[in-house]
Amino acid sequence: MTACPALLVAAPASGQGKTLVTAALARRHAREGRRVRVFKCGPDFLDPMILEAASGAPVHQLDLFMVGEAECRALLYEAVCEADLILVEGVMGLHDGDPSAADLARRFGLPVLAVVDGSSMAQTFGALVHGLATYRAGVNLAAVLANRVGSLRHSDLLEQSVPSDIRWLGALGRDAMIGLPERHLGLVQAGEVADLSARLDRAADLLPESALWLPEPVTFAAPVDMPPPPSLTGKRIAIARDEAFAFIYPANLAFLEKAGAQAVFFSPLTDAALPACDALWLPGGYPELHLERLAANAPMLASIRAHHAAGRPILAECGGMLYTCETLDDGKGTRAALLGLLPALATMQPRLAALGMQEAEIDGHPVRGHTFHYSTLETALSPVANAATPDGRPGERVFRRGSLTASYMHLYFPSGPELMAALFTDTALKPALKPG
Repeated sequence: MTACPALLVAAPASGQGKTLVTAALARRHAREGRRVRVFKCGPDFLDPMILEAASGAPVHQLDLFMVGEAECRALLYEAVCEADLILVEGVMGLHDGDPSAADLARRFGLPVLAVVDGSSMAQTFGALVHGLATYRAGVNLAAVLANRVGSLRHSDLLEQSVPSDIRWLGALGRDAMIGLPERHLGLVQAGEVADLSARLDRAADLLPESALWLPEPVTFAAPVDMPPPPSLTGKRIAIARDEAFAFIYPANLAFLEKAGAQAVFFSPLTDAALPACDALWLPGGYPELHLERLAANAPMLASIRAHHAAGRPILAECGGMLYTCETLDDGKGTRAALLGLLPALATMQPRLAALGMQEAEIDGHPVRGHTFHYSTLETALSPVANAATPDGRPGERVFRRGSLTASYMHLYFPSGPELMAALFTDTALKPALKPG
């Protein structure tokens, strides 16, 4: 067993500023010379990009359903062996979801720092903190930090309302220069925020000294040895990664590496052809924001079509699946023909179309992941599998056309090692799944 200070940074709800506070803490502690490792509770892709920029290290997901307790334990143990501080950003509100961020805190003994938006609030701040701390037994809400505070007097009122057994870490005032821009799926990708480093530095500078408090070290047990993933040795897997396709779990890349595969990255926006590869992975992202450029890159479209025609595997997830459709409509008057591998029309919607954890059995192999999209898909193609939510409600469809496997579901590769090895190995394709 080994130990280091750790905090789960949570909030009463989304939009309270927990990503900003977690990033500011990571940046400030890193500047103080501490080795900081940051995690994100839940399946989010965008917050981890900000947190990685703040901490300088990859940010893995922790989730008791999608990742599983054993994998969460292994990730935490790996981190604690090289860190002076572990920060885990929660998801939604502290007690929201099943499993929730509170469940994760209880399972691993993580003390909780509550970030609460104090604007338009005075003594009720304390009532809210009290409720977060006492709603469920076994949750150690150790400290609180107020966000978007209007004045010193306002901060004093909030501090006086906090229960005496919960540490007050101070307040962050309202400041337009530390806000993080958003769009329909959440925060704008870190690489698209030109002044992100300056924003993070300013947020770190504005943290009160009291916010640098470190709790008692948390002990993490060594994980049980996990079997190695099925071999992908010798396989070159081309992975789309640019402004249009960037929703990639670090754990998925680590899985491919451990399996012996070689990952080669390319840009559907700017490259003229696929790199030499045995299989192709089109992850999620924002193809709708780059529709005209994707449609205009005829050499890349031809290269991917040739890859498919040759029977080489393609995995397309969410935004990657939209790219494989015959047509994508951005919902704002622009419609374009794309790869045409999937006989489907995808149309962006003004409201969220689906959100939540999913699990599926594909080709006889179980896998877990999540879905989060604003588009709908019209196709006459019958699915080869249907995902379900953890409580048994219908989930996303999984489509197969020739060597293409496509779904709105973002797969967490370590949760389905046999499936992932099969999907990226052309010998795993079944005769019944030839192009139709």
